[in-house]
Formats: sequence, structure tokens, C-alpha cells
Amino acid sequence: MKRADVVSCQPLFQRVAVIGLGLIGGSLALAIRSNGLARQVVGADARASELSLGLQSGVIDEAAASAADAVKGADLVVIAVPVRATESVLRDIASSLSPDAVLTDVGSTKGSFVAAVQRVFGSLGPRVIPGHPIAGSERSGVAAARADLFERHKTILTPGPACDVDSLARLRQLWQACGAEVLEMPVAHHDEVLAATSHVPHLIAFSLVDTLAGEDDNKEIFRYAAGGFRDFTRIAASDPVMWHDVFLTNADAVLRVLDHFSADLDRLRQAIANRDGQTLLRVFSRAKAAREHFSKMLSGQAYVINMTNKTVTFKVRPGGQVQGDIRVPGDKSISHRSIMLGALAEGVTEIEGFLEGEDSLATLQAFRDMGVVIEGPEKGFVRIHGVGMHGLQPPRGPLYLGNSGTAMRLFSGLLAAQAFDTELTGDESLSRRPMERVAAPLRLMGAVIETAEGGRPPLRIQGGQTLTGIHYAMPMASAQVKSCLLLAGLYAQGETSVTEPAPTRDHTERMLQGFGYAVKREPATACVTGGGKLTAAHIDIPADISSAAFFLVAASITPGADLILRHVGINPTRTGIINILRLMGANIELLNEREAGGEPVADLRVRYSALKGIDIPVDQVPLAIDEFPVLFIAAVCAEGRTVLSGAEELRVKESDRIQVMADGLAALGVQTDVRPDGIVIEGGATLGGGVVDSHGDHRIAMAFAVASLRAQGDIEIRDCANVATSFPNFVALAQQVGLQVAVEEAS
Repeated sequence: MKRADVVSCQPLFQRVAVIGLGLIGGSLALAIRSNGLARQVVGADARASELSLGLQSGVIDEAAASAADAVKGADLVVIAVPVRATESVLRDIASSLSPDAVLTDVGSTKGSFVAAVQRVFGSLGPRVIPGHPIAGSERSGVAAARADLFERHKTILTPGPACDVDSLARLRQLWQACGAEVLEMPVAHHDEVLAATSHVPHLIAFSLVDTLAGEDDNKEIFRYAAGGFRDFTRIAASDPVMWHDVFLTNADAVLRVLDHFSADLDRLRQAIANRDGQTLLRVFSRAKAAREHFSKMLSGQAYVINMTNKTVTFKVRPGGQVQGDIRVPGDKSISHRSIMLGALAEGVTEIEGFLEGEDSLATLQAFRDMGVVIEGPEKGFVRIHGVGMHGLQPPRGPLYLGNSGTAMRLFSGLLAAQAFDTELTGDESLSRRPMERVAAPLRLMGAVIETAEGGRPPLRIQGGQTLTGIHYAMPMASAQVKSCLLLAGLYAQGETSVTEPAPTRDHTERMLQGFGYAVKREPATACVTGGGKLTAAHIDIPADISSAAFFLVAASITPGADLILRHVGINPTRTGIINILRLMGANIELLNEREAGGEPVADLRVRYSALKGIDIPVDQVPLAIDEFPVLFIAAVCAEGRTVLSGAEELRVKESDRIQVMADGLAALGVQTDVRPDGIVIEGGATLGGGVVDSHGDHRIAMAFAVASLRAQGDIEIRDCANVATSFPNFVALAQQVGLQVAVEEAS
């Protein structure tokens, strides 16, 4: 039986054999035909009625008499039968399968497919590529087939180490042409992830419906069931045979997750019986946050889109004005520290002005993973139910800290003396950052910490260690290293002091004192004695001066600009940006100076003023280390030469900020003199248009957006997704004051 149709003149495959015309197999066959991805689609199914219907409805071109007949001459074979029937099908087709054919499947378990292939063929050949489309419905059979079933869904491929590259590429293209987003992961990891995110939820749904159906008042239960019940139990209408096979073939992974879930469910039952509201609130708060940040929980391996899976491009038109009255988001450094100390304090800490960026949220989530009840954030307000210095609980897995070097280095200190082991991970950018600068001095205190190659993340911290205070002279000024050691010192025996070669931000020292912990402070040294406690406090986080920096420079370089920035933190260890701009001739006024939560704040008014180049004082470099990307833009717009030295740390930020800024400026027609510890910029050059690669560094991206105010052409800034890590509403505020910036996103 054959059915002719028109296909693309350049299909990916010549003859595709689909063995099993259920919902998934039928939908894939139909999608391949509809998109012209093969010259011929042949179907085989043990059910003659399904095979006949598939032919009649145009799902397939040809109905084969057997699976062996279907695969003859096929260059792609798709096994789409229940997973326990896979091995039987493989034996049926073994003698007819071409050695050049790509063999794949659509089953929900991959270990069983690989094992079946190895038993039938002796090994996993280079063209055997297990697959799993994450799509479906309660309906089954070829009558339910839809060509668009896979659109906007994930398909996971689990190729082996000897996989043929060309075959993998063609299979990936086929799924993408069917509308799927294609991911890859190891077989074992796939089965563990799917056990947790798909198999056990289905099992629970089947069990719950079965339990309630056996109740005496079952009709009333189902009649008055709310939407949540219907949504959750919808999956209990799925194909029983298919799920029967799934649970039996992925039993080990399912049992591991099920045992964990059963234990947690028992704890919830006990909490309800004991009227233990604190435990319920902790679990519910943690679960709500985990659902919202699910992709982080799976360290980027889940089939859920997150920000780092998006390509974000800024397109900025030249010119524009800078006028207005705005407040930038809360200080990221203080947001991190407020969560950390609030979690370790005794009592309830309330925080206002919390920065709801990805980095800060990752820190918040990490403490939830260690058993801390945290309410919010809601419009910058967070309430933390502190657990005390020794109340943290072992996390269930690695703590994912996103893009935040601050979080990883500070966590290293406060986790070094906990009773349990921890692992700290981050995104691709953070995984390149140096961590030996904190690991080495922590080891001197008695910590046991392992880093990956080159002293980089992940960090594995062994619990149960006794720390001893040390007196540490930092070889390089770093607030993160200082803060890490002071946090470890809270748990250490005796006194821990840190001496810095140049002043760095002192938020940790100020906040420790705000939480009632004594800190000895001398001009270059901070010292704590272990064994104390933290008491809950109210924290009002000022606007982040690092975020304000982009607008300080924007107004300084734009003729006619007049801008007010409200409630900005002006901690003297952070005001390098103001000091340097003033040395360059900027017109910046500090208005309504006051104190909030132990931190000095002010409203800043900045108006345009012609800038001049300067030799940046070395003592100001640590006070403006995060603001130099946008200061480079100010230097380009100034008259005369600007020289920066003593800034080696810029080389190991989210990117090599010296080189990446120099490359971006070169793309816009501005040449610079790059040096090992700094840069020389000749001011007065013409900024042209062009394409700039931010290398995923949020501060680079925002700096070049500011550059557009003095550019002669359009600027396209690529790889800008990480702007959300430090400044979630940057684009909205930039547009509000007059920058002409637009955003393009793609998955």
C-alpha cells in the first residue's frame, strides 16, 4: 500500500521507517511528511487497524507488512513502541537494517533502549542515537497524531561517546525542523532527571486518582474538584501500558526518587499532626521558589528554558538625551550579605530594597535549599526566619550560584565550618573564575576544600572541620576575599584578622555590626572573634552605586543632561566612580545625605560637563573596580589622555574587562593601548557604529549602551542576557531617561 505526496527536493533522509504508529510515532511521521524531511515515510505496526488508518489519513506514505520490511532501504529507523517491546522489535529488524542507517527511538527511558541494542547487536554502534521527545497528551493512537505536537517542546538526544557526528547533526536537524528544541545529555543522567520530573509525578497522579476513586464519596470528590486537582491528575489519563513499561524499565531511578519523596511526605504528615507550622512554611516556601527557579536546581540540565538559554542582543541608536529622576535597583553586594547574615541570625530579619536580580535570587535560593524559611521577594521586600549560626541543614544537591563570584566566595567562608559537605557550582562564566584566592587562606584555617582544574569551580567543601583563626595579609585588595575570611572567622577558634593592601568595600563589617556581632576595625585591618551570635535586624538596602555608575557617566557625557539618582549608597569604600569622574571634571552633587541601615546614602544630581583625561589615582582603583567598563566610555569622550594602572583584577572578572572593552572600542573605531594591569585611552576619538561582543559580561553590555549617546552610528551589542544578573530593569530605566535602546531575544 502506497500513498504519494509532494516532499522537499532536499530532504534530510531518503526513507524513514517508523515502527509503532501511536501518538508519538504517528506525530513524528506526520511532521516529517508535512515538513518535507524525507522522500518516503514507511510505517509498521502490529495493529492492522492503526496501520490502515495511518495510511488513509496521510500520516505515512507506505504501510509495511512487517517491521523488517519497513526498515529495508531505510536510512533512518525510529522505534516508537512501548519500551518493553523494544528488544523484540530490534531482533525482528536486525537482519534487514542497513549498517549505514541511523537508529533512534522515542522512549521515556534511555538505559533500557541502550541495553536492548547491546544485547541484540553486541554494541552501541556509531549511528545508534537514543532520543526522547518531551511531548504528548492523554489521547493515544494514530488518530491523535499531530504534525505540530513537538513544536515548542524539548527533545533530548543521548548519543554515545563514539556517535557519528554527521548522523547526530542530521537527527538534530530533523527534530528542529519538527519544531522541537534539541538538548543532549548522558543516558544515565536522562533517566535520573526524567524519573524525578516525569515518571514519579505520573505515578503519584495515578495513585491519587486510584485512591480517591475508592473513597465512599468518590462522586462528590470528583464533582467538586478544583482546577488544581484537574490539572495535576490530567496525566492519570495517559496510556497505562506505556507507563507500566516505563516504571519497570527505569525502576532503580524511580525508586530512588520515590523513596526520597516518601520520606519527605512522612515528614509533612508529622508536621501537620504536630501542628508544626514552621516546617510547613519552610517546605512550602522552598518548593515555591524551587518551582520558579527549577532550571537552576538542575544545574542547567533540565528541559526548562532559563535566562542563560536565551540570546539577548541590545540594538542602540546613536544620540539621545539624559533627563529625569530615577532610582536604580538595590545594591547587589549588600543584598547578598543581608540574606546571608539574616539566615544565620536569631529571629526574623526584614529587608527592604532587595535586588531581585538572578545573582541575588541564587543566593536566596541556596539558603532555602539549606532549610531557611524566606518569604518574598515581593517588590524588594524579603522576610527571613533566621536559623542561628548552627541551624543550616545539608542541601540535597549542589548549591547553584548562577553568575555570582561574590556569592561563591562568601559562601566558601560561611560553609567551611558547617557540619555537612557542600558543593558550590555556577554558570559557564562563573566556572572560569579563580577561587584559590579564597580556598588557600581557608585551608590555612583548617578548611578542607577541593577546586577544579586551575583552582576554579565547582568547589567541594568537606564538613565537620574545626577552624582556627588566622591573621591574613591579602596579596591583592579584594572585598570578596576579606568577607569570606571574616565569615569563616565567625566559626573559628580565636581571632581572625584580615589586612588589605588598599581599602575595599566594607559592607560585611558594617552589616555584622548591624546584626550585633563585634568587629574590630582599623584603617587597613578588620578582625572578628569566633563563637558569637547574630541577632535579627531591619535592613534598608540603598540603590547600587555600581548600577548608578552607568547613568552618572551617561549624564556626564551628554550635552544638556540633568539627572537625579535617588537613595544611592555612598559608602566611602565604593565612591571611586564619583571621585574619578569629579577628577575628570564631572558635575556631581550629593544631596540629602543620610544613613540607612548603617550605610551612608544620598541623592545624586549629575549634569553634563566637559570631561578631561587623567591619570587615575592608584588608591581609587579598588574603590571603582566594578565601574571601569563605563569609565572607559567616559575616557573616550574626554579631552586628553586617561591612564589606568594597578587594575590586574579586571582581567579575572566575568570577562577580561580590559581586553574585552578594548576590543569593543576597536569595533567602534577607537584604538587603545592595552597594558597588563590597565589601559591608555586617548580621549576625543569619534565613536562610530558597529557590532560589539560583550562576552556575556553584563557591565560590558551596559557600558556600550551608554556609549551610544556619543556614537555616530547604530551599535549592536551581543550576548547581553546576563544584564539581568545585576540590573534587571536597566533597559526600562535607560529608555526612561532618553537612551534609544531596544532588545531582541531568541531561544
